[in-house]
Amino acid sequence: MNINIPYNGIKYFTFAESADFLLQNGDLFGPITIAYETFGKLNDNKDNSILVIHALTGDTHATSGYDMDDSTPGWWDTMVGPAKPIDTNKYHVICCNVFGGCMGTTGPSSINPATGNPYGKDFPLITVKDMVNVQKKLIDHLGINRLKSVIGGSLGGMVALEWAVAYPDILETTVIIASGYKTSPQIVAFYEVGRNAILADPEFADGNYYDGKGPQKGLAIARMIAHITYLSKTSIEDKFGKNLQEDVTEDDLLKFRFGPMFAVESYLRHQGRKFVDRFDANSYLYITKAMDMYDLTSGGATLLDVLTNIKSRTLIISFDSDWHFTPQDSWHLVKAMMNLGKDVTYVNLESPFGHDAFLLENGELERVIYSFINNSKGGK
Repeated sequence: MNINIPYNGIKYFTFAESADFLLQNGDLFGPITIAYETFGKLNDNKDNSILVIHALTGDTHATSGYDMDDSTPGWWDTMVGPAKPIDTNKYHVICCNVFGGCMGTTGPSSINPATGNPYGKDFPLITVKDMVNVQKKLIDHLGINRLKSVIGGSLGGMVALEWAVAYPDILETTVIIASGYKTSPQIVAFYEVGRNAILADPEFADGNYYDGKGPQKGLAIARMIAHITYLSKTSIEDKFGKNLQEDVTEDDLLKFRFGPMFAVESYLRHQGRKFVDRFDANSYLYITKAMDMYDLTSGGATLLDVLTNIKSRTLIISFDSDWHFTPQDSWHLVKAMMNLGKDVTYVNLESPFGHDAFLLENGELERVIYSFINNSKGGK
């Protein structure tokens, strides 16, 4: 373990204390606090930073193992760290909690200074563009004028794409994994069912549940629904099949019983229960809605028009078993960028693990990202 790489734990940056941050909907909002962690050392030229963006329910802790107290696993330990594809011996890695989240960055569970209570549903409707503009404030605060790369998967891929569109002069490279320029109607439908489970929970209390139990049942169901879309048919069959729970016999199948009889049922319930302990229901509502609304072609723009100004070298990665963001979703982006003569590389990787594949150990994914980053200008 290399414990000499600079690591200062979670940090916070607050701005817009006069409520002067302009949201995409035209409203002014503030103050805003960004929670972030950095791994590795910023060089003298301040041009070796990589901004890593987490997915829907992630946090700032992309990697672990930097000091003896850093025992919490990072959500991307396979990819980020000393001598790993995103090498913190070489690069200064930044990971911040997205705007609207509940892991330190201002979101619905944050205190509204005007009332002294959590915002709840008084929190403004936010967009992926708002998330990027908030992150840009952090990058400016750190004195960074050029990013080596912005990298993200799923929601993080949307954020990375929006960075490339909104701030083309800042990025050297962009890596978009298991994502797209919009969310498909099918996935919008799944998220809408999950949101309705939260809204229908009697403990939701119109979003003002912070003094009570909160919509635990609704949030758990929302997580169960979403988690199905993160897996593939193959991964579910290989991992669970129609295996029964250890305490269930074949005779039990003939009885009227709605408890978890199959292993996959128990697994989903476990995922729902543990999610309730770490995530805020309002944040789930707001962030999934931001994902649903994201569409680079909204307002009548064509994809070619929107992508015209991208200047970064771009790597787009999909997984053949992913049906949350399909390879076709990635190909739409790739084809448009190719038609514009952009410097784009596309890789569709084989994996049985569906959408979750980018978070799991995957030697091919690691080699592709390592090669792309280190073969780019200034990467050698």
